[in-house]
Amino acid sequence: MIRKIILFTKGIETLWFFSEQLGKTFELLGYEVFYFDQCKEYRSLSDLIWFCEPKVTAAVSFNFDGCSGEDYFIDSEGVSFFDAREVPFINIVVDHPFYYHKFQPYLPKNYIQISIDREHEAYLKRFFPEIRRGPFLPLGGTSLWQASTLPGWEERPMDIVFTGNYNPPSIFEEAIQRHGEEYAAFYMDIIEDLISHPWKSMDATMMEHMLRDVEDVSEEGMKEALPNMIFIDLYVRHFMRGEVVKTIADAGFKIYCFGKGWDKLECKHPENIQKGDLLDSLGCLQQISRAKISLNVMPWFKDGAHDRVFNSMLNGAVCLSDGSRYLDECLKDGEDYVKYDLADLAELPGKIRRILSHPEEWKKMQKKAYALAEKKHTWANRARRIHEEILCKMP
Repeated sequence: MIRKIILFTKGIETLWFFSEQLGKTFELLGYEVFYFDQCKEYRSLSDLIWFCEPKVTAAVSFNFDGCSGEDYFIDSEGVSFFDAREVPFINIVVDHPFYYHKFQPYLPKNYIQISIDREHEAYLKRFFPEIRRGPFLPLGGTSLWQASTLPGWEERPMDIVFTGNYNPPSIFEEAIQRHGEEYAAFYMDIIEDLISHPWKSMDATMMEHMLRDVEDVSEEGMKEALPNMIFIDLYVRHFMRGEVVKTIADAGFKIYCFGKGWDKLECKHPENIQKGDLLDSLGCLQQISRAKISLNVMPWFKDGAHDRVFNSMLNGAVCLSDGSRYLDECLKDGEDYVKYDLADLAELPGKIRRILSHPEEWKKMQKKAYALAEKKHTWANRARRIHEEILCKMP
């Protein structure tokens, strides 16, 4: 029976924050939690050796922290620490799986992978059927407030906030051109298809173009090629992010963007983009708490949700987001959040205008959205599902 949990910190700040949120609930559920410090790995490993008990300890990670071939977790005979100590390893992958093919050889034997988008789950099932999959588990949100203490309309000085970075299309030019003009034309064809049809799946569209344009391409060939095209995912998600912010700014609304790169966005009214500093997770939640509207542009999650959606709902800002099949199932447009269409950005200013001109409707949505997210979409909810659906079922 599992009664100890290993979590990983001091790596990527966002993932570290997520781990700490899970850890709080795991402790409430009665688990003893060890936080492995990835900046002091050998000191932390020494402490972990004493903490770790075979068959009663499990690891919960994000994005392959702890199982990506780190030398301090592999002994001289190539055996993983987690295999040697009989530690089940649960890995929550918060990006598309094609970013992580290279880590497959390092996975512990008792390994479970969790997807945060059902398209990612289908990809894993198709190309890596040998990998044991856990339940579909969307990202969770974090609140700084109780329902009775949420800052109201008058306490929110910013109309619109976006928390995230921006990279202009030019930054991907080298990757697009690296194999010459013929490949560049192929890549741009995929990019233009996705931008013109933003409801399409990323990996399915890539494979559609390979089957059409690449002679004698096989299933294994597509599997090998997909990780080499991840720049297409980055190009498209940042391009659309820029288009959404540009649409808002050029319509005359001031939008506060906290993150890097927004000085590189070309638009007619750059003065309407108020550039803030790059923030950590807590800082993002604090800024969302100061805004009436929190903008989300999905990182091409077509059957999942980004944590910005639930963070917005849990910190009292109306979430303005493009949709996904999953969001269509669990949220109601106009009641829990406001949905816009990436294929029809011309409608976006009108949606913003309506939100900002109807404070009473805003207040109703704020209250309803908070209650729903607090009940179903926090990291505490996600930790309880891991507890109930995985950890409690382990021998």
